[in-house]
Amino acid sequence: MVASGKGGTGKSTLSVYLGARLAAQGKRVLLVELDSGLRSVDIIAGVCGRTVYDIEYIFSGRCDPDKAVVESPLFPGLSVISAPYSGGEIRPQALRVLANRMSSCFDYLLLDTAAGLGDAFKAACAAATMGLVVITPDPVTMRDGRIVADELFAAGLPSVRLIINKVMVGTFARNPVRDLDECIDTVGAQLIGVVPYSEELAAAAAAGTAPNPRLTAFTAVDHIARRILGEEVPLAVR
Repeated sequence: MVASGKGGTGKSTLSVYLGARLAAQGKRVLLVELDSGLRSVDIIAGVCGRTVYDIEYIFSGRCDPDKAVVESPLFPGLSVISAPYSGGEIRPQALRVLANRMSSCFDYLLLDTAAGLGDAFKAACAAATMGLVVITPDPVTMRDGRIVADELFAAGLPSVRLIINKVMVGTFARNPVRDLDECIDTVGAQLIGVVPYSEELAAAAAAGTAPNPRLTAFTAVDHIARRILGEEVPLAVR
C-alpha cells in the first residue's frame, strides 16, 4: 500500500510510476486506486476514457473484477482498477477478497490509498504486506508521515518503508528541516528511496503521457522498484 498523511505529496504519481517500473522488470502489476471521489490514477496511467467499471462496481457486485481491470497503454505489464468519481465505500473484507482473487493473476498488487487515515487507509492495512509512506521534506508532511507510519506499525504490517519525494536542490537551505536524516528520524521508518522534484515528471503525469525514462526522478522511482525486488541499488540518484 502507498500512503501519505496529507494530499500533495505525489503519492498517486509515485504509485503509477512504481507500478510501471516493477512491470519493466517483468512483473505483472495491478494498481488498485482507493481514493474515491478524487480519482487521478486513470489519467497518470493513460487509461482515462478506457475505464467502464471501477472498484465500486466490484464491491457492489455489479461487475466481475476482471471487467474493471484496464491495461495501461503507456506501461506494458501495468494494469489499473480505478476509483469511482464519487461515492463508494472501501470495506476491508471486500478488499481482502479482491486482493486474494487478483493475486493469482498478478505478481504485485499496489493499493493507492486516499491521504489520511480514513476507510481506504484502514482497508488497505487489512490487505497489504508492505506500507510505503510518502512524504515531502517539510515539517507538516513529516509529522503526518509519522502518524501514518505509527498506524502501519500498529496494524502489524511486516514491512514499513519511507519515500521522500519532491526533493529540490537547496531544499534544506530554505526551510526548518535540516536534512534527509531529520526526515527519516521524524517518521521513524526505514528509507527506501529519495525522489527529486521534476517539472517534466509532473507534466507527464498531468498529461497522461509516458515520461522520459532518462529523467533523474524516473530513475529514482526505478531504484525503489528494484529495492522492493531485493536488488542492492542506491537510495538516491544524484
